[in-house]
Amino acid sequence: MSLSPVPSQALWLDPFRPLAAADRAALAAAGLDVLVVSTLDALQAAIAAAPRQTATVVLGLGADIALLQDTLALVQNTACATTLVCRLERRQLELAVLAMHEGACHVLAADDWSAAAWRLALQRATAAASNTAPASPPLPLAPNTGAAVRSVVYVDPVSRNLLALAQRVAQAPVAVLVEGPTGSGKEVLARVLHESSAAANGPFIGLNCAALPEHMMEDMLFGHEKGAFTGAVKEHRGLFEQAQGGTLFLDEIGELPLALQAKLLRVLQERSLVRLGGERAIALDVRVVAATNKNLREQIAQRQFREDLYFRLSTFKLRVPALAERSGDILPLAARLLSRHMRANQPWSLSGDAQRLLLSYPWPGNVRELENVVQRAMVLCAGTHIDTQHLMFDDASTSFLLAMAPPASPEPMPTSAPVPTLAHAAVTAPLQTTVKHSEHHAIRAALDASRSREEAAQKLGISPRTLRYKLARLRDTAPGLSAHS
Repeated sequence: MSLSPVPSQALWLDPFRPLAAADRAALAAAGLDVLVVSTLDALQAAIAAAPRQTATVVLGLGADIALLQDTLALVQNTACATTLVCRLERRQLELAVLAMHEGACHVLAADDWSAAAWRLALQRATAAASNTAPASPPLPLAPNTGAAVRSVVYVDPVSRNLLALAQRVAQAPVAVLVEGPTGSGKEVLARVLHESSAAANGPFIGLNCAALPEHMMEDMLFGHEKGAFTGAVKEHRGLFEQAQGGTLFLDEIGELPLALQAKLLRVLQERSLVRLGGERAIALDVRVVAATNKNLREQIAQRQFREDLYFRLSTFKLRVPALAERSGDILPLAARLLSRHMRANQPWSLSGDAQRLLLSYPWPGNVRELENVVQRAMVLCAGTHIDTQHLMFDDASTSFLLAMAPPASPEPMPTSAPVPTLAHAAVTAPLQTTVKHSEHHAIRAALDASRSREEAAQKLGISPRTLRYKLARLRDTAPGLSAHS
């Protein structure tokens, strides 16, 4: 195999393990000569002194997420085309997923010194540096639009196909209708459309059409002139004008009142608007992305949504599947959520049984529910290793069954072992008693870890009003809560 396109030198940073002579010889056999550096400052100096316009950095990671993030920030801010290859322990699945989504071009096992593995890694680095596709495609990358696309967790094949399609659609200035259940990540896909488009440097403005009354929504969208009505003491630029040169995201478009649907249709057709109380037409350069969790076809049949507006908005339709339909995203999403909150500079981890329970749960609340479950687990877990007893699902019966499940073994179960289901959990206490005890424990932990009841309610995934109600019910049977109420 010819090694001519492979870079002959790379910068080597591994603060956890020195590079042995035998390892250096294995790298040389793969056509790689390394310059070893010991700190990020030394790495930055070496990149700046590199004689060529491209550089490859090989980073050895223990379980240090901060080192990964700092190295990625350094690499992405260099003037030359710098690519990052990460070396990880085989068990560090969450960190591997995080590294790829944050911008590493390749991840390989720390104990793999084979020439074939390193040649593939270096080919990936060369392809990433020259913005060409490698022989074996990695996770989908953004098209070359000159703007970086946000890091998203689309690992499942269904999600990867959706991401690739969205990035293609983003290149055409057409209206897009994003469909999918509540909490599935429709706004995330809308932002991908924006950041993959030629208007990525423009604003991204969002509006939830179900959040405002009709008379306020019209002013919010289209704006008004000074003196247009009582209290209009100055002109107001609506969201369409604020989104000029960018994207306007209209969430829950099915909740838009019929009268406003007609006005929105006119603006989309004419690509201009007249402010309330104004006479001058304002030309618009805005891409509209709408989202809904409803069946708009059914709403059209019930005369609740205009058919002409539907066809105007749905030049291209994209459907975000429910989380249960893309199970390959569950664990990487959980890893991403956990990586945002380290405790005492220690990364979070999930036991094998906890991972299997996350995979077996049906997730009726989709990604939003997963985020709630992860946040509750971080509240309940005293350390940084989350196990089954720390997982509280929104379904009370599920939380009960998880609480009564036998403790997980300290070592993860082999992948060939059958995945446990909720039906296998042992029941040893009355349902109401166990659920009440579990709820009491979660509320106590959230209150102890929070500065206010509002913050505790947010961690528990409930409203402050619901928390007050639960505190009142638990106060008689749990006097320890009274100090917090």
